[in-house]
Amino acid sequence: MKRRQFLLSLTLLLSMSLMTACGGGGNSAQGGTGGGGGSSSSGGSADPSQLIIATGGTGGTYFPLGGGMADHITKNAGITATAQATGASAENIRLIRDKKADIAFTQNDIAEYASKGANMFQQDGKIDSFQALGALYDETIQIVVSADSNIKSVADLKDKRVSVGAPGSGTEVNAQQILEAYGMTFEDTKLQRLSFADSAKAIQDGQLDAAFQTAGTPTAAITELAATTGVKIIPIDADKIDAIIAKYPYYVKTTVPANTYQTVPEEVTTVSVKSMLLIRSDLSEDLVYKVTKAIFENSDKLGHAKAKEIKLENVKNGVSIPVHPGAQKYFDEKGVK
Repeated sequence: MKRRQFLLSLTLLLSMSLMTACGGGGNSAQGGTGGGGGSSSSGGSADPSQLIIATGGTGGTYFPLGGGMADHITKNAGITATAQATGASAENIRLIRDKKADIAFTQNDIAEYASKGANMFQQDGKIDSFQALGALYDETIQIVVSADSNIKSVADLKDKRVSVGAPGSGTEVNAQQILEAYGMTFEDTKLQRLSFADSAKAIQDGQLDAAFQTAGTPTAAITELAATTGVKIIPIDADKIDAIIAKYPYYVKTTVPANTYQTVPEEVTTVSVKSMLLIRSDLSEDLVYKVTKAIFENSDKLGHAKAKEIKLENVKNGVSIPVHPGAQKYFDEKGVK
């Protein structure tokens, strides 16, 4: 009897040991190193269950474009994507760093500052948690005033109520550099830091004299303001443009075409930077490949006039930071040089 009980206990013990070993092997296969790091080609543990696209203010160009991109990523890349309104370029890079966003709109100059820990990123230090997903279109620096304003030149902004965009935005840095070309600083103005939409409302209400807005044209907030109060776009003088480009070579001379806004019948000369998309560098090659394909194969369906300027052959123009391997794989397939 005792021998039979001993054999039964031994059998149960061996069975339990075998079950534990099999279970352990199964867990290792599912949750061990097989998932790989963020740069693996088959997906990695860093890949989220959904993607957050950091855009900009609701009155700018980033937000509607980001919404269109989110729709096509959700439909074509096998993962849900959502566009999120933010303070734009600089804030977006910090959101990527903190893993509160996965894809981000920014300006090429701001991405360069972040990669070097310069300007508004001096306290942050170098940020290396992002890579390029590709360049998009020119972002035009537009200095907006009401149609009946007596402001005719950047020099006339002295002592005026001027908004330079959301705190930490790329617009803020652009405004600083343009004022610098005219021998001015923020201290020479009655400075405000408002979003595009809030700036437009403040001009409409007579509470703001001028606003810098760096965005693709036409910009929603300016279009709406032109339809209500009417607007003028203040030009930048040719010699000042030359000085700006000489010191900050990521700028290019550009124009706001005539009749871009209904109360601006003439062409306006100004400067532009380049908009681009960033993506978390730790996301897998496979996921980023699918995302890149979903965006650039549907760039004509993003629901904004600026989308027509997004061209695959220009996707590396103005990009000074490394391209994510997943995006590079897609570009190589398409023969992008």
